[in-house]
Amino acid sequence: MIGRIPVLDIRPQIDCGRRPAKAVVGETFEVSATVFREGHDAVAANVVLRNPAGRCGPWTPMQERAPGTDRWSCEVTPDVEGRWTFTVEAWSDPLATWRKHASVKIPAGIDTELVLAEGAALHERAAADVPKSDGREAVLAALDALRDPKLPAATRLAAALSPQVIEALARHPLRELLTVSRPMPLVVERRRALFGSWYELFPRSEGAVVTARGTAVSGNLRTAAERLPAVAAMGFDVVYLPPVHPIGTAFRKGPNNALSAGPDDVGSPWAIGSAAGGHDALHPDLGTFEDFEHFVRTARDLRMEVALDFALQCSPDHPWVTLHPEWFHHRADGSIAYA
Repeated sequence: MIGRIPVLDIRPQIDCGRRPAKAVVGETFEVSATVFREGHDAVAANVVLRNPAGRCGPWTPMQERAPGTDRWSCEVTPDVEGRWTFTVEAWSDPLATWRKHASVKIPAGIDTELVLAEGAALHERAAADVPKSDGREAVLAALDALRDPKLPAATRLAAALSPQVIEALARHPLRELLTVSRPMPLVVERRRALFGSWYELFPRSEGAVVTARGTAVSGNLRTAAERLPAVAAMGFDVVYLPPVHPIGTAFRKGPNNALSAGPDDVGSPWAIGSAAGGHDALHPDLGTFEDFEHFVRTARDLRMEVALDFALQCSPDHPWVTLHPEWFHHRADGSIAYA
């Protein structure tokens, strides 16, 4: 932190800034911080957003929530997805300090010429940083008035306190003892990340039929895709699938969590991994990757997205148990702690 104006307790922040806060495109959120200085001089603060391309947007002025609380805040709105940062800048505000003193001393006739001279010096410094197209003429006119001994003191003060001058200098403040906080990380995601209606769909249950011989035929990704128009018609945004990977056979459970499974029991989709593959494979009964891509395209055409359950547990039959035994906890007999 550079400078001498403390900037503390910046929010939002996660894990002391080690992890990013989150927002979505177009979401307005509050940034706040504790800002103060020793003595009675005025302070000011703003927030600077830096977008994923590294460009700083227009800074946003912060306001003290209530006089004397030292808690400052403002609202900002990121407009594109990506990794942003924001910083809080705080500074001693000599013009605000002067306005407060001048508004008291000049009407009382205390050190009038000295106060006006101090104001003129400050406005001269400030005018150098105000663009001609954004209020410099108003600031220079106030400077001339402050230095004109022929004008009444009240008139000279009023010129410096005009709305045009104050607004121009609010956009281009005169800053002393500037403090810049460290950048705080912010991840901005798409609107769907903020909210959505999810529908859980088990492909095996969609389109399941019983043949004339009494044999059960499970559904698959193709038959499940036929269900999607009805899901979309109910207003859902996301179709959520349980794991679609091969299911292990070791210790497979039957219906209602029975400890023994019959030959036709498919087991739990969360017992991932068999000779047919692991997390990078599809269960053969559900179809091929082409069938999966068809399912995803159908959902997209209906303005829905597909979410996959990313479950890290593995059955004892998972190929990784053999290929990467170091990834697993092992029991005394050498078997993995599959549960």
